[in-house]
Amino acid sequence: MGFIAKIKRDTVFLKRLLRILGRIRSVDPDADNLVCDDFEKVADQFPTHTALMFEGRTLTYQQLEVMANRYAHWGRQRGLKAGDTVALFMPNRLEYLAIWLGLNKIGVVTALINNSLTGSGLAHCINISMASLTLVDTTTMPCFLEVESQIERFQAVWVLDLPRDQETEKRRSLDAAIKGASTVRPDRLPRSGLKAHDVALYIYTSGTTGLPKAAKISNARAQLYMKAFAGLTDMKPGERVYCVLPLYHATAGLCAVGAALMNGGTIVLKRKFSASQFWHDVRTQDITHIVYIGELCRYLVNSPPAANPDDERKHKLKMAFGNGMRPEVWDNFKRRFNVPEIMEFYGSTEGNVSLFNLDGHSGAIARVPKILRNKFNVRLVKFDVESEMPERGLNGLCIECKPGEVGEAIGHIAHDARHAYSGYADKAASQKKVLTDVFRQGDQWFRTGDLMRQDKEGYLYFVDRIGDTFRWKGENVSTSEVAEYAAQAPGVEEAIIYGVPVPNADGKAGMAAIIARDGFDLAAFKSHMDDRLPVYARPRFVRLLQHVETTGTFKYKKMDLIKEGYDPSKTDDPLYILCDDVFQPMTPDMLAKIESGDIRL
Repeated sequence: MGFIAKIKRDTVFLKRLLRILGRIRSVDPDADNLVCDDFEKVADQFPTHTALMFEGRTLTYQQLEVMANRYAHWGRQRGLKAGDTVALFMPNRLEYLAIWLGLNKIGVVTALINNSLTGSGLAHCINISMASLTLVDTTTMPCFLEVESQIERFQAVWVLDLPRDQETEKRRSLDAAIKGASTVRPDRLPRSGLKAHDVALYIYTSGTTGLPKAAKISNARAQLYMKAFAGLTDMKPGERVYCVLPLYHATAGLCAVGAALMNGGTIVLKRKFSASQFWHDVRTQDITHIVYIGELCRYLVNSPPAANPDDERKHKLKMAFGNGMRPEVWDNFKRRFNVPEIMEFYGSTEGNVSLFNLDGHSGAIARVPKILRNKFNVRLVKFDVESEMPERGLNGLCIECKPGEVGEAIGHIAHDARHAYSGYADKAASQKKVLTDVFRQGDQWFRTGDLMRQDKEGYLYFVDRIGDTFRWKGENVSTSEVAEYAAQAPGVEEAIIYGVPVPNADGKAGMAAIIARDGFDLAAFKSHMDDRLPVYARPRFVRLLQHVETTGTFKYKKMDLIKEGYDPSKTDDPLYILCDDVFQPMTPDMLAKIESGDIRL
C-alpha cells in the first residue's frame, strides 16, 4: 500500500473511530440514565418520523413510545417491580421492541428467548431467567404449552393475537390487556433506584458447553452497543436499515436497532430471511443500510443471478454492517450486489471485547494500529491446543502473540463501561471465562474462546472457535447438548457429536458418530432429534462406528473423526447425509456434489 493510500485509510479509520467514541462517551454505568431514557429523548426529537415498518404496518416514534408506555403500565398492573424478569418468546414482529422498552421503563428485565427453541432447552432458558411471566404469540404458544409442566415458577402465559373468547385462567389475551392500559409516559419512580450497571436484558448464548446461558446485558452495555452502531453507521433521520435477523440476538436487537433508533432512522423488519425477496425489498423499500451475519451473505452470493442485473444492483444502499463475513465471500458480495461499504465487527454477547473494521479492509474483523493498541481492549495470547488453555512462560504469565501467530483473543476486565464483564446469570459459568495473572499478577482478562491472528498492519483475522462448540446457520451449537439428546435415542449406545467444515457454507455442519445397539433406526433417530432440537442444531451427517479408538484416559479420539469427516474413502464405517429430509447413504458421487455446490446443506 502506497503512502497516499495509507493516509486515506488512516483518515477514514480515525474519522469513524472518533465518531463512535463521541457517541459512547455519555455512557456511564453509575448514572440513572437507562436505555428507555435514551429512546424517550429520540422519540421526543422525531415524533412523526417512521420508527418501524413490518408487513405493511408502520409505527412512528411517537406511536412506538405510546405502545411501550402501554406495556409499562400493563406490567405495573400485573404487580411487576424493578428487578423482576419477564420472558419474551416471540418471533420478529411490530410489538417486540415496544415490549422490552416498556418493561425497561419500570425496571423489569426482559429475557429474550430464541423463538426456535423447543422442549427442555426452552424450559431451561425460561427457568434460569427466573421469569415470573412469559409472553408469547399464537405461533410460539404451542411450544410453550408443551413444556409448561417443566417451568419451575408457576405463571400464566400472555398471548398476542389470542381472541378474547379463547382465554383461560392460565392463557390470557395480551392484546385485550394492553388496550386498557394507559398511553401516558410512566413516572420514573418505579425505576428511580436503578443505575445503568443494572441488568436490562438477558440474551442467550450457548457458550462453549452445555445448554444455553443467559448473558446479563446491563443498560450500560446495551447503550454501548446501540450508540456505537449509531456512530459507526452514521444513519440520518429517515434512512432505513433492513433487518431480517432475529431480534433476540444482539446483532439485530441492539446493533441494528441502535443504528436506526438512536439516529431517527427506520427499521424495516422482516419475520425471517428470504434470499429470493432480499434485493427486491432493498430496492423497492429504499433501504440504505443492511445488517448481516456471514451465512446470510453466503446465501445471497450462492443464489442464482437475477435475470435483470439491475434487480440486485440498482438500489440506494450505502452500507452493509454485521459480523461473520468470510474472506472468500467479501469481495464477491461487494462486487456483485454493488455494496459501497462493508463494516465488519466482532463481539460476543457476554464478553467485553468489541472490535470494528473501520476502513473496510477485505476479510478482516478489525484493525488495531500499533500506535493505538492501548486504546483497544484486546490482546492475542499463545494457545495450547491440547489443553485448550493459553500457554504460560517460565514466569507463570501468558505470552503475547507476535504478528502472524495464532492465539486466543482476550479482553482486560475493568470497572468502566467499555471494559466491564457482566457475564452470565450463572456465576460459576461466568467465572470459567475469566483468566487471571495474564500479564501481571492479579490482573483479570475475559477469554473470548476465539482464535485470531494479527498482521503487521494491525488487521485482525478470525481463525476458529476453541473447543467443542461450532457455529452453523449463524448459531452456536453445543456438542454436549446434542450428544445428550442423541444418546437418549432408541438403539444408541454412545453418540459423539462434532462439527465438520462444508464447502460453500459458513461454520461447520453437525455430524454424529454413533455406537449403535440392536434396534437402531436412522428414521427414528432423525425423528427423535427433530423433536428435541432446533433446526440448526440437528446433525446433517451420521457415521455408524464399527470400531472405536480411545485415548489412555478413555476419551474418544474426536479429532481423528473430524479429520475423516464424511469422506467415504477415509473409512469403512457406514456414512449418511441428510438430503431431502431423509438420511441417505453417503457416496463418492454425493461427496463430489457437496464439493461442487450442487448439494447445499
